[in-house]
Amino acid sequence: MIVAYRLEEPAALRRMGVSPMNNRVKGTILAVGGAACWGISGCTGQYLFTYEGMTAEWLTPIRLFFAGVVLFLYYVIRSPRQLFAPWRTPRDAVDLLIYGICGVSCCQYLYFLTIDLSTAGIGTIMQSIAPAMILVVVCVMERRIPRLFEGVSVLLALAGVFLLTTHGSLTHLALSPAALAAGLLSAVCVVVYTMWPKRLQSSHPTPILQCWAFLMGGTIFFVLFRPWEVAYVPTITGCIGIAIVVLIGNVVAYCAYMQGVKLIGPQKSSLYSFAEPATAAVISTLVLGSPFTLWDALGFGCIFVMLVVLTTFQQRGKKPLRKLEKARAHS
Repeated sequence: MIVAYRLEEPAALRRMGVSPMNNRVKGTILAVGGAACWGISGCTGQYLFTYEGMTAEWLTPIRLFFAGVVLFLYYVIRSPRQLFAPWRTPRDAVDLLIYGICGVSCCQYLYFLTIDLSTAGIGTIMQSIAPAMILVVVCVMERRIPRLFEGVSVLLALAGVFLLTTHGSLTHLALSPAALAAGLLSAVCVVVYTMWPKRLQSSHPTPILQCWAFLMGGTIFFVLFRPWEVAYVPTITGCIGIAIVVLIGNVVAYCAYMQGVKLIGPQKSSLYSFAEPATAAVISTLVLGSPFTLWDALGFGCIFVMLVVLTTFQQRGKKPLRKLEKARAHS
């Protein structure tokens, strides 16, 4: 998830003894690196599904729960009062339940399910159409027609999905219907956790909200999917993969990306977040042997151009894009 931060002015940075150029370079590296870590996590999930016999139903509860435990222990030590603050009012509690379960947790499960049914590249790029979905929701809520750049963005997102799922054919799908449905629903979940808890996110630190979202989702999915009943014991390689998904895919990726957002701002960071599907596509193709056709490249290109259009025209459409700059497919 992306949260907007105010970027310090160059003069203010100089007074603090910080070079604006170094700040931008560091922020760029962190944003790209954090997004790339999400891509690596997705590819690790694909490896675990393909070669280790895991399933999305087995891996998702473990990833969510243990990532939540890591964040919970950190905030218990650092700021226990702040950790439990979201539960102190009924309204915040309801918002947190919707944000954590219907948004973050379901997004994580559907993201891994999409990867399980297709590839890591497809799973990550399908989440990247969420900003276009948010644009549509904003236009409906404001009862207005889309601006020109908004309409172009939505058309580019639709074109990207069409190319990825049909490879240009009008008679058959290159992607299974289940994978397509899971990918689109994961993007819908991004819309939910981006737009629903506006007041909640303004009152509480996002990592604390993520902590509770992970713990709730992990607990619920443990009960629903009962991974302990599955006759599967992970190998050493499988355990390493789980550690990568939990630590690199959640903790490291999140911290690096959010620090990048703080240093260079949400506009550039949202563009650099394309490093996630790009990394996932490269690794899944070159290392895991997943097919990547010219149609897939064109589909990726359409969605990348969509992000460029949104970033370029942000100053002309500040109101809806304040919501867009929070949008992230998280893996």
